[in-house]
Amino acid sequence: MTTDEAPPGAVAAEQMGLPHRVIQHGPVRSLAEAAAARGVPPADVVKTMVVRRGEGDFVFVLVPGDRVISWPKLRALLGVNRLSMPDADEALSVTGYPRGTITPFGAQSALPVIADERLAGRAITLGAGVNNTAIALDADRALTALDAQIADVTEPE
Repeated sequence: MTTDEAPPGAVAAEQMGLPHRVIQHGPVRSLAEAAAARGVPPADVVKTMVVRRGEGDFVFVLVPGDRVISWPKLRALLGVNRLSMPDADEALSVTGYPRGTITPFGAQSALPVIADERLAGRAITLGAGVNNTAIALDADRALTALDAQIADVTEPE
């Protein structure tokens, strides 16, 4: 990506009519560094997780940065006994994005989106599909555009 090219997540957000801004920053090694680089609290750094429900069946789970997936809550919501995380290669093949850049915006597979209820009403940042880049946008508008199912699916880290 050259500096005049928009990252794929931003292009997709634009195509969905979502106001957003692109944040480019240097490499980060932790959630705290990502939050500082983006100028937001850790809770507003959204982790886009790819979760395998079954063979060839995946969902995106949007998790506030200061929380982790509650596997019992997510299994109950999805009505399954087992969930797993794909390895980096499988996540790339499903989404088209490498780990650390994954976003539901512009992913090559239109997966169902589940968002933790704590994202509602916030201004959030999430991956843009390329390294060292995020998009910032209104969570409520984004979750509506993604037709996200909103539920309590996380717990404190």
